[in-house]
Amino acid sequence: YPSAAGDNEDVRIGMLFASKAILQLLVNPLSGTLIDRVGYEVPLLTGLAVLFLSTITFAFAENYATLVAARSLQGLGSAFADTAGIALIADRYAEEPARSRALGTALACISFGSLAAPPFGGVLYEFAGRRGPFLVLACVCLLDGLLLLALAPPWVAGARANMPVGTPIHRLMLDPYIAVVAGALTTCNIPLAFLEPTIANWMEATMGASEWEVGLTWLPAFFPHVLGVYLTVRLAAAYPHLQWFYGALGMAIIGASSCLVPACRNFGQVIIPLCGICFGIALVDTALLPTLAFLVDVRHVSVYGSVYAIADISYSVAYALGPIVAGQIVHTMGFAQLNLGMGLANVLYAPVLLLLKNVCQMKPSHSERNILLEEGPKGLYDTIKMEERKG
Repeated sequence: YPSAAGDNEDVRIGMLFASKAILQLLVNPLSGTLIDRVGYEVPLLTGLAVLFLSTITFAFAENYATLVAARSLQGLGSAFADTAGIALIADRYAEEPARSRALGTALACISFGSLAAPPFGGVLYEFAGRRGPFLVLACVCLLDGLLLLALAPPWVAGARANMPVGTPIHRLMLDPYIAVVAGALTTCNIPLAFLEPTIANWMEATMGASEWEVGLTWLPAFFPHVLGVYLTVRLAAAYPHLQWFYGALGMAIIGASSCLVPACRNFGQVIIPLCGICFGIALVDTALLPTLAFLVDVRHVSVYGSVYAIADISYSVAYALGPIVAGQIVHTMGFAQLNLGMGLANVLYAPVLLLLKNVCQMKPSHSERNILLEEGPKGLYDTIKMEERKG
């Protein structure tokens, strides 16, 4: 771009990053409702197709407007693919601890994609040019879509026609327990969302970090994230009534780690609190995502598109604000104040999860019993569920 545009470069990059989360935030209520009505496979395939298109657009974009369009398309595709994928897992793995284990595996894969992306993109950019990373990712999307068609073809999912009508998303948002979980998911992801666009400049200014150090900043955090997923799955299997505690502990770790970031003086030191943040996020996500499915099972109807759309909205709020707000906070208040504020928010929110303490003792709601027991079976889905209840 011409040098005259350099003054607005940070703003333009921030808007480019945020455009995905903003569109994802707007589309999620619609995608969740659609998933509840048509099932999980078709929206998942649609999301992968849109992601393929957006990635190809990135590879051949020649101006800023096209980049924003491609990034926004990513948000549209993610609104369908992310929500449908997680909801499909919750639907196929209906019992614990299998559900927590399956969701934990998905979260580990999400973490790997997020944390491995900077060095992956940097290496491919260096040796294959700017189009290289996007063309590889487009092939991954295409392969994923073909695997979905082979393993779960949408056109043979006839049983989806017998799914009960899911609870509307606006009613789920008013559920106090779901609202507590959604607030925790947003709060715990704010440090990650706000540090990603700001920590590189801070490292270069305060410790003279090199390009390779900036590029590898987040990669080591993948390993404690996987460790956090593994520990939470094992603990949840042994002590399922303490899911709320694992989430609260994760938020406390995130808060403490966030406060330690400004005190770091070299690359080796800064890795430690970043690993702590990702370890804490793993605890929160792995404990609370299955809790969302359980809350739907016992308080509403066992259809999961809308509730995981709410979870995706929670993430999108953090990642929509991060690229836009974080830089402004650093400019006006300072990097240390940003981290202290995020740490304090997580520490103060952790006790709120006490409200989830008795969730594991809840029984299925009266409305679901009406659907599954009192009115008699109306289709394959209801017949199977009624037999499971009787058993």
